[in-house]
Amino acid sequence: MPGEAFGLYTHQRNNRTRSIALIIGLFLMVYLTVWGIMLVGYGYAGVPRGRTVLSFVNQRFWSWLPFITLATGAWVFIGFRINVRLIEAVSGAEGVTREAQPKLYRMLENLCISRGMVTPKLAIIQSDALNAFASGVNDKQFTVTLTTGLIEQLNDAEIEAVIAHELTHIRNGDVRLMVIAVVIAGIISFVGEVVFRNLGRVRISSDGDKKGSGFAIILGFAVIAVAWLLAVLIRLSLSRAREYLADAGAVELTKNPDAMISALLKISGRADIDNVPSGVMDMCFENDPDDFADLFSTHPSVTKRVQALVQTAGGRLPPEAPPGPPKISERQPLPEIAQTSATHGPWSRPAPPPAGG
Repeated sequence: MPGEAFGLYTHQRNNRTRSIALIIGLFLMVYLTVWGIMLVGYGYAGVPRGRTVLSFVNQRFWSWLPFITLATGAWVFIGFRINVRLIEAVSGAEGVTREAQPKLYRMLENLCISRGMVTPKLAIIQSDALNAFASGVNDKQFTVTLTTGLIEQLNDAEIEAVIAHELTHIRNGDVRLMVIAVVIAGIISFVGEVVFRNLGRVRISSDGDKKGSGFAIILGFAVIAVAWLLAVLIRLSLSRAREYLADAGAVELTKNPDAMISALLKISGRADIDNVPSGVMDMCFENDPDDFADLFSTHPSVTKRVQALVQTAGGRLPPEAPPGPPKISERQPLPEIAQTSATHGPWSRPAPPPAGG
């Protein structure tokens, strides 16, 4: 079956392809957005007599295209250079030293050594929420961020499982892909929000000198709306398989699926970090309401993630599970990624040695 070929290395290769496609998509959506704004602007302000709004805007757009391209390229460059600082600024995260958190640094280093990875930086958010995320686009930037609530409420094995999950996101290229998506969604969503907040102030003139302005304004808003919608869809289109694979990678690193299950159950329903933008929450360990909204979530539900760990990684539910997802049924079908990874990836566990061997 084609699905059986999907695994860790396919996911990593696909992430590289998606990253390039997202950057190309960013430029296309910026072009659409600028063209739409020009249609609205010139449709409202008017164009020289004898010219239609559409032809005038098209001429201006092509003359501005090199500058729009340079500005977009500069935005991508700046986003790649300072994305960690931007995320820290909007999330309230602060870097911590080895002296301040020696135990966390030892966990982080031991896991990185076992995988041959460069040790990322460590940051902490002062929040009662239980969550974590990784950020950065290269070895010099990569940072693992934990909330104080997670550090205080989870035991060492559970914290180690969460850190291993975030390290797997770094290794698989998920973090770089998410940063690109945040850069795209950020600029387009901001422009779209500004335009539509001022929609009510626009008045379409009936002046004969502005013939066609009404159509241009409507077309402009439609184009901006399409670009805005595409920016939202980018976030929703990112494969939720990345979370199953990150859970699998954490189990491979820690050899402790029970700790990952316990961490998921404790975090479920307590992961929402106040005043943190949705783009950053999309990067977090958990960002799922476990209800109808699961259809539009960037993460699979905790129920499905725990189910995959129980059925394919040999994990066990704790005797007294904390409040969290609904009871796991062993008869429920597994998500496709968990089924295929069970025999083709790090979900599989080595068979026990023969008795007496």
